[in-house]
Amino acid sequence: MNIGQAKEYIKQTVKLYLTKGEFGEYVIPVVRQRPVFLLGAPGVGKTAVMEQIAQELNIALVSYSMTHHTRQSAIGLPFIKHEEYEGIGYDVTEYTMSEIIASIYETMRETGIKEGILFLDEINCVSETLAPSMLQFLQYKVFGRHQVPEGWVIVTAGNPQEFNRAVREFDVAVLDRLKVMNVEADYRVWKEYALEQGIHPAIISFLDLKREYFYMIENTVNGRAYVTARGWEDLSEILKLYEDAMLPVDDTLIDQYIRNDSVVKEFAAYYELYNKYKRDYRVEEILTSGASQEVVKKAAAAGFDERLSLLSMLMDRVIADTRNNLNDSDYLAALNPMLKKLKEEKENDRVLSRLLEMGESLRKELNSLKKASALSKETERVKRSCIRFMDAAYKNALKEEQAFEAVRRDYNMQLTAVKERSIAVREELERLFDFASGAYKDGNEMLILVTEMTVNPHTSRFIARHGCDRYMKYKDELMITERNASMKEEIAQLLEM
Repeated sequence: MNIGQAKEYIKQTVKLYLTKGEFGEYVIPVVRQRPVFLLGAPGVGKTAVMEQIAQELNIALVSYSMTHHTRQSAIGLPFIKHEEYEGIGYDVTEYTMSEIIASIYETMRETGIKEGILFLDEINCVSETLAPSMLQFLQYKVFGRHQVPEGWVIVTAGNPQEFNRAVREFDVAVLDRLKVMNVEADYRVWKEYALEQGIHPAIISFLDLKREYFYMIENTVNGRAYVTARGWEDLSEILKLYEDAMLPVDDTLIDQYIRNDSVVKEFAAYYELYNKYKRDYRVEEILTSGASQEVVKKAAAAGFDERLSLLSMLMDRVIADTRNNLNDSDYLAALNPMLKKLKEEKENDRVLSRLLEMGESLRKELNSLKKASALSKETERVKRSCIRFMDAAYKNALKEEQAFEAVRRDYNMQLTAVKERSIAVREELERLFDFASGAYKDGNEMLILVTEMTVNPHTSRFIARHGCDRYMKYKDELMITERNASMKEEIAQLLEM
């Protein structure tokens, strides 16, 4: 299965394991809660998926790599304890709490979240001294003398033997206590994640053309060459930083993340071409003021790869702008009920103190979610924006005779700015469709454009809220809604031509 299918399966498993009966007890007893074992090559997204599940279920996540644990850290350290049995005193061996179990209790104490996932990565690489204890742990959820708290579901992961020499093969007794899931890399699934995370558009458009380079591991005369999803994501982050700092991007930089010489050379060449297209076609101008006839004719005469690269640039810019606009709208929507409560305060001093209290409460909530690894990028951005507003509003209100009126003015100014930006983004969408229809008529590029705007969560949500006449026109003409079930397969075939 692919990582997207694995995510949904694990999510359902966690929800079922956390189901409670009429007396508040967990319906499936601990000994029957088989841990999930994700078996897949390095870098396919196993850890990222666990973070997403925790965020979506509003539960905590505690992650550990088992390669870093000795028997002592996982089980606990022995110490001598004096006990009395039948009136006779004995010195007996006791154990301190496992570092892993202790971290769960610490997370619960610091976040207030009592349910979560204990994710143990590289579990099939445990040390020789720890291996015998794993059977007991997998069945009874016990490390040493201490059990994983109720309400915590165990998910494990590991790499197949061909990818890691340290892997030890599980025997039947261990495997019979696990829900084993074999995960394979799948570009289509990763692309949805990549668009959501804002992966650099040059990487996405390159992989649209060269899907075989998304994930590959092979042996060469110079050793093992590999390209992973993790490598592409990390490369994306450094590319953005290099561009912001106006530093040159070369093979040496790309090779630090993409460990395959031929892929490095091809991506480096494509990255230069990508930036050339951006300059030649004046991408910013197409979206801000409309394309000239010269640019439209040039795009119409270009080869398919060039047309697809240009379309990807334009779509990625629009997707980023819709995402940013929606995030700003979401943060203002989150602020609204807080400001309604603030309005109830009559005195300036109370308004000021409440602003400080609200800001501090948001900070604590943000830190709690971060500690629980249950914080999505969107949620973090909304909360940080709210905190920034509270801090700025407090400083401005200090200077005013009517503190709440100063806060209301700040809020209304930002609300107006977001509304104006919404209009500008909608105009970008309209210009994108104008350009595409002029350059590509009713070709495959229009099918790709309308489909991407339909399936992308940011653009579809923006269009539902603010509308886009040209999108609706082409959606109806291409019957996107009726054909939605087969759309992704059709697009995939187009991109593989």
